[in-house]
Amino acid sequence: MNLRSYLAEFIGTFFLVFSGTAAILGSVLTGYDGTVAIPFAFGLALVVGIFAVGHISGAHFNPAVTIAFAVGRHFPWSQVGPYLGAQLLGGVAASGVLALAFGGADGFTAGPTVPGEAAIALGTVMPVLIAEFFATFLLMFVITAVATDTRIVGVPAGLAIGFTVATMAFAVGWVGGGSFNPARSFGPALVDGTWTMHWLYWVGPILGAIAAVTTYNFIRGSDSDGPAV
Repeated sequence: MNLRSYLAEFIGTFFLVFSGTAAILGSVLTGYDGTVAIPFAFGLALVVGIFAVGHISGAHFNPAVTIAFAVGRHFPWSQVGPYLGAQLLGGVAASGVLALAFGGADGFTAGPTVPGEAAIALGTVMPVLIAEFFATFLLMFVITAVATDTRIVGVPAGLAIGFTVATMAFAVGWVGGGSFNPARSFGPALVDGTWTMHWLYWVGPILGAIAAVTTYNFIRGSDSDGPAV
């Protein structure tokens, strides 16, 4: 059963990273404006992935989510390492497939997340760190609500989570690429060899996710938990 969960996390993360970064690559190679397409590609891929394998692995698809669930005691620490491994491999595989298919194209990019021009102009990493922290905070807050609170009835978790990702990508994607997910950043960085301020895309999301699950656990009160996996 654990092996099935790991495979589900690999496939879900692969689909998420492949869909979103393929949209980025498409906008670069064809010249179309990806302002709308890219956030929706990530968000809708997450919706589909949650509906497809959420009942098997919990559909984390994100190391920050897995770590935060463990901190919030919704997920066993013994499974954190394998989940993170499956998620990171999924992200690398997605970027590798894009490179295999389009690596020879002029202007190819695996879609790494790097600080945007506005952040660079300010000469500080704080805008990216803040954007990644608070965007992931909101994402994890929604995930914790729909995945663990037994009082929530009739809310399609996939839609709530997917549209949160799309919303945050629209809102702050221009700041630093809109990662909110270390696996989403790691695969493209490895394939492209682009590690510019890469640590931001681990520290921001992980701290934001932990803060969110801690906050939700506090304001929820004593209601019993539901499973996160």
